[in-house]
Amino acid sequence: MPRKPMLCGVALLLLVVGAVRAEAQLTREKVERAISDAQRFLISQQNGNGSWQSTGQGSFTVGYTSIVTLSLLNSGLSPEEPAVARGLTYLRGIPRNRLLVECQRPTYEISLMTMALAAANQPQDRALVAYLADLIFSSQLTQGENTGSWSYTLGEGPSIGNGDNSNGQFAVLALREAVHYGVPVPREVWERSRKQWLRSQNFDGGWPYAGLGNQNQSRGSMTVAGVSSLVITQSMLGEGDDHLDCCGQLDPDDALEKGIEWLSKNFAVGHNPGYHGNLLYYLYGLERAGRLSGRRFFGEGNDWYRAGAEFLLAGQNKRDGSWRGDGGEENQPILGTSFSLLFLSKGLAPVVVGKLKFGTEVDGKIPDETWNRHPRDVHNLMEYVTALPRWPKLLTWQVVETNKLTHDNAASILSQSPVLYLSSDRDPLFTAEQIGWLRTYLDEGGTLFASADCNSAEFDRGFRELVRQLYPEAPNLFRRLPADHPVYQSEFLLSYDAHEIWGIDFGCRTPVFFVPEDLGCFWSRWSKLDPPGRTPAVKQRIDKTLRVGTNVLAFVTGREPPDKLDNEERIARNGLDPIEQGFLEIAKLRHDGGWDTAPLALRNLLNALDRQVGAVATRKQKDFLASDVAILNYPLLYMHGRQPFSLGEPERRQLREYLQNGGVLFADACCGAEPFDRAFREEMRKLFPDLQLRRIPVEHELFTARHGFDVRQVRRRLPDVRGANQPLDATVQRGAPDLEGIEIDGRLTVIYSRYDISCALEKQVSLVCNGYVPDDALKLAINIVRFAMQDIGADARARR
Repeated sequence: MPRKPMLCGVALLLLVVGAVRAEAQLTREKVERAISDAQRFLISQQNGNGSWQSTGQGSFTVGYTSIVTLSLLNSGLSPEEPAVARGLTYLRGIPRNRLLVECQRPTYEISLMTMALAAANQPQDRALVAYLADLIFSSQLTQGENTGSWSYTLGEGPSIGNGDNSNGQFAVLALREAVHYGVPVPREVWERSRKQWLRSQNFDGGWPYAGLGNQNQSRGSMTVAGVSSLVITQSMLGEGDDHLDCCGQLDPDDALEKGIEWLSKNFAVGHNPGYHGNLLYYLYGLERAGRLSGRRFFGEGNDWYRAGAEFLLAGQNKRDGSWRGDGGEENQPILGTSFSLLFLSKGLAPVVVGKLKFGTEVDGKIPDETWNRHPRDVHNLMEYVTALPRWPKLLTWQVVETNKLTHDNAASILSQSPVLYLSSDRDPLFTAEQIGWLRTYLDEGGTLFASADCNSAEFDRGFRELVRQLYPEAPNLFRRLPADHPVYQSEFLLSYDAHEIWGIDFGCRTPVFFVPEDLGCFWSRWSKLDPPGRTPAVKQRIDKTLRVGTNVLAFVTGREPPDKLDNEERIARNGLDPIEQGFLEIAKLRHDGGWDTAPLALRNLLNALDRQVGAVATRKQKDFLASDVAILNYPLLYMHGRQPFSLGEPERRQLREYLQNGGVLFADACCGAEPFDRAFREEMRKLFPDLQLRRIPVEHELFTARHGFDVRQVRRRLPDVRGANQPLDATVQRGAPDLEGIEIDGRLTVIYSRYDISCALEKQVSLVCNGYVPDDALKLAINIVRFAMQDIGADARARR
């Protein structure tokens, strides 16, 4: 019989300790609260006609209305939200013959208006966005030392003028958004702009407000503008096809790297480096420079988003939710709040891909030739994916430097990216410690996606060896994925014969994908605007490789990549500090229907329970047949599967005794597998002919925060029923959880979910998996365990 004193001790500990883990200094909840407060403040400042304006010198009504509307849209409000809709209506209603007259700083204000309308993405604005874009690009300076930049004025045609990098930045941003909205911009505009940014860069790598390089001091606000503008102009220009050589001489973007080095050396969030003022304007640009260049860090350990968000949250007005800058125009709370809101919300964009920077350092740096033969590959893939209709509208990527990983930070850094991308034409060499960190990352739900630059046989051999080191217990699992694997249908329909995709199926997931052809070469040649002379054959090859990359990302994320701070908090401690002493132990039940389909689910659940209550005895999995007398030593049995199964009479007899004497069985059907569900119901009928599984009502205390979380409303993914030749899709519905149970003497002794929990505990988000989304599955499982432990403890106390 179960050991009653131990069970009672577990229950008492769970009741007393509760969720006592210290809250992280910066959490998504805190950021969301700050965003919500800022939105309320801005909405409260709207005029009756839908506009916003400065209360200082000059009204800047067009510019203020545009930047507030832009910040509200980028922070998650829809174009139909009343305040946003009124702002858009006001902008649309300005007569074109009055537009420039209404603007006191036309380049700034018209650029912001273009960005706001493009962000709303309403088809009725196409003609207006095209008109605004034409105003901007036709006013680009075409003569003199400022050729390629913009001055304060618009509508006067090309001129010599006194351009500056601040006006130039806003023009570039506006034209980029116009292109993504669907309005073409002439190629020569991007060429002139890029040349100007290159000419105006100082020797130290930074950029001044105006003038050619080395004429004026570098500023932080202008350097982030320079970094962003180089990325944008290169993205718009793309790579030509005159010499389609994937493995020729590398042409590194030295100007971009010099700009990033300047930011690394001069990193700050409490002031604008190199200039007294324009702090919030600088932070608005810092977010963009970090996101577009794929950098999470500038310099050693300078996490620009975390540092900037902590600074802003500390300085937010607690009474009304606003921000004021450090002087000048941004001291106006409407403008200061808009800049801050843009930083917080856009910087929180989901990181989908981390590009692995690996290799041996030479002169303190890892050479690009090792890991970055195609510097714009992942950037372009993200630009392509984020424009697809069923994806979030703002996705990003980042470089992950393996030589910066340590025992203390590896889990946090790696977990920020649901996909790690690895490419090279050389043997991908990692240390044993780095391989261990990668395996932990994979076990916690991450995915490794690799491609052979130059179709390299050396990389192919080296990657296969890396996979063997990552999964020594499964040396024969690496294989070409079969034609019925969901990755061939997850976004686009891919032909098995035309696409060679290898991988490992481990548990519920495919944590490793490998394509032995050079994907990055063609990703890096994609652009919104095709360069001159691009042939249909090259366009077809680019499209083919982008579809492969998109399908892998869709399969891994279900088009719902985790938010930056959410993912970091969830995984920060997993797998790094094994616990061998404690109180709570759960055993796994073996059977012949796929008893270990989700081999990491129980361990991940125990990790989460330990973080919450600190009561886990061990994370080492113990598994037994139901006939094993050892099950009587465990208060809770865990069970899942995909296939039909049956228990022998000795197994039924002992399992019945276990449940009647205080034990609890927690089970679920992996991905909602019907064969397992039917078999489980039949076995429960044989165990207890006079009892039956009944729906646990949503009012039951099991679903309340008393046991960890309020899970009376949860999200469940329901795969759409589609034909074999249709792309996969799924619907996520919110509603009451669907759990069933068997009661003995008023005590729930069996708790069962016919919808998936276990695969979700492995962070499986496949579009073909019918079950709860990972966050809600984990909360449900925690509540089930904590409720069961309380019930067991109460029963034990009553029997003493």
